[in-house]
Amino acid sequence: MTTPSQRYLQKFGLSDPAPNAAEQTDQQAGPNRRDFIKNVGMTGLALGAFINAPITQTIEHSTSKVNRASAPSDLKITDMRYAVVMNGGGRCPVIRIDTNQGIYGLGEVRDGANWRYALFLKSRIMGMNPCSVEMIFKKIKQFGFHGRQAGGVCAVEMALWDLAGKAYNVPAYQLLGGKYRDKIRLYADTPRLNDPVAFAAKMKDRVESKGYTFLKMDFGIESLHKIPGTLSNSNFWDVSKQWENTQMTYGGTEHPFTQVQITDKGLEILADYVGKVREAVGYEIPLSSDHYGHFDKNNAIRLGRAVEKYRLAWLEDLIPWKYTEDWKEISQAIETPTLTGEDIYLKEEFIKLVDHRAVDLIHPDLASSGGLLETKKIGDYAEERGVAMAMHFAGTPISFMANVHCAAATQNFVALEHHSVDLAYWENLVKKTDVPLIEKGFANVPNRPGLGVDLNDEEVKKHLDPEDQSYFKPTPEWDQFRSWDRLWS
Repeated sequence: MTTPSQRYLQKFGLSDPAPNAAEQTDQQAGPNRRDFIKNVGMTGLALGAFINAPITQTIEHSTSKVNRASAPSDLKITDMRYAVVMNGGGRCPVIRIDTNQGIYGLGEVRDGANWRYALFLKSRIMGMNPCSVEMIFKKIKQFGFHGRQAGGVCAVEMALWDLAGKAYNVPAYQLLGGKYRDKIRLYADTPRLNDPVAFAAKMKDRVESKGYTFLKMDFGIESLHKIPGTLSNSNFWDVSKQWENTQMTYGGTEHPFTQVQITDKGLEILADYVGKVREAVGYEIPLSSDHYGHFDKNNAIRLGRAVEKYRLAWLEDLIPWKYTEDWKEISQAIETPTLTGEDIYLKEEFIKLVDHRAVDLIHPDLASSGGLLETKKIGDYAEERGVAMAMHFAGTPISFMANVHCAAATQNFVALEHHSVDLAYWENLVKKTDVPLIEKGFANVPNRPGLGVDLNDEEVKKHLDPEDQSYFKPTPEWDQFRSWDRLWS
């Protein structure tokens, strides 16, 4: 029985060797498909052959070498599953969106958030084409909010870009409009140590041994809680517990409402701490800062003035992001640049900060701000108004690569946070590719499809949440849709 391609070739006196004739030489086989392909490219006769042949046979032959791994217009979402990966002591839920064509996309719910933020969206996107990224995002964005509550929407958006890139066989940055840079500058976050000398040595090692060209440090009033005469109102609040989240505790109370004040003695100690670090790393290296504690705008201004001579790259999240007028007052009162935004969802609140000239830089976390496209829109808006964008990040390599693609595609980008510099297994969570994730303080922008990385299953299974060892198990309990979600009548 002859195949359609053999019948097609026979019309022109050509032959295609049968499968069992592989041992014949080219001379024995006579004119064959290889000769025909050569003729297609070199002669007008071949072009005429295409014109006169039936359309089905023409399509079969002319697309014989096309990659058929995906037919994007026919893609459908068939499943969503998850695995909770431990990033050191933090939980980072990774989701996988499966399709009817066997390709899948990976996304990540923001560090510290719950996988349920993503899975509850599953029934709302089942059956949709994952390449319709913006349409799906607009359908589900009502279910996100500021902070970690945005994690599910953003994880789905990441996974959709990973899928769309794989479907079209291009990197995610190309779908965002192309790239401005091949390498992404990273800033190395460094957790605080009480001993300023030891901390300064650790910061210096990040430059000299690891090659980082941008650093971030913490220096907050936590370090003052046992030193008499450094804080006012510390007899009521336990300022050592900044990360407690219970209502009516110090950690659970917004900055303006603690009425904690820093004394001149406290400011001198904090400034001396910063000075020792600056002396160790030098002034050529940008040195930014974060996590000062919960106090109001007046103390934020006093702290900013106390460290001005050390020329910090920025003072981050001095007060909650939502107090736009207070941010503007702080920024106008000090010379050190101000920055906020890691907990903001969607572009509208960033637009407010930019339009009010409330901060000097914006600082979205892509896993809260709305994903790749929304974050690029945020950056583009800020760029048009002369405001630079740094990017916050503290997750696994999946979310990291989503940030890398977005940073590559956004012109006013400054630096991306790397929060896991000291975590030995972090890079091993994904499979090795032709280029390392990070080289000397810079992330390489991959040219592989989608986000450009895939999970190293063996390594990831070593670092699953102790309370949830499931690994992308089926989730049929989230398939059923039972909600009327429309926001208007």
